[in-house]
Amino acid sequence: MYAGPDPARHGTTAGGAGQRGATLIEVVLFIVIVSIALTSVVNLLAVSALRSSDPVLTRQSLAIAESLLQEILSQPAGSTDPDGGADTLGPEAGETRTSPTLPFDNINDYDGYSMTGVVNADGSTVPGLSAYSASVSVRAQGFDGLPSNGGWLVTVTVTAPDGSTLALSGFKARLQ
Repeated sequence: MYAGPDPARHGTTAGGAGQRGATLIEVVLFIVIVSIALTSVVNLLAVSALRSSDPVLTRQSLAIAESLLQEILSQPAGSTDPDGGADTLGPEAGETRTSPTLPFDNINDYDGYSMTGVVNADGSTVPGLSAYSASVSVRAQGFDGLPSNGGWLVTVTVTAPDGSTLALSGFKARLQ
């Protein structure tokens, strides 16, 4: 007479209690669930890695814009040009930002200035920043009770290697 499977050989006891192991369906389901979870985590990390470079470009663009704006706003903003030139927007004849003999000497000289690759005021290039570009706009502007030509509104726009732009503005009152 047949008494059923031998409990010692099949890991069961009478009545099926104490079963060990997993069925093929359980193993397949486990593998599917784990692979879905891993795929989601890897995709999340990939998106995060792609976007992590954007803040670096933005911070570098901001540093370039702040540096150039600080340089410009440190220039005199009076009603007459220090070297006796005309008080008009843009540099006088022969003036350039990097010239040792006729450098920009007034805020309004910077209007229309642009550079591709970041260059210091002494003309030296800044390593690693050749893919950035910057441009400057200077406009007469009134502010808080000042007349319409009572100051200068300076806007520095920096373009990063990925094409994104950052604009930073500053104001300086004209001295009469």
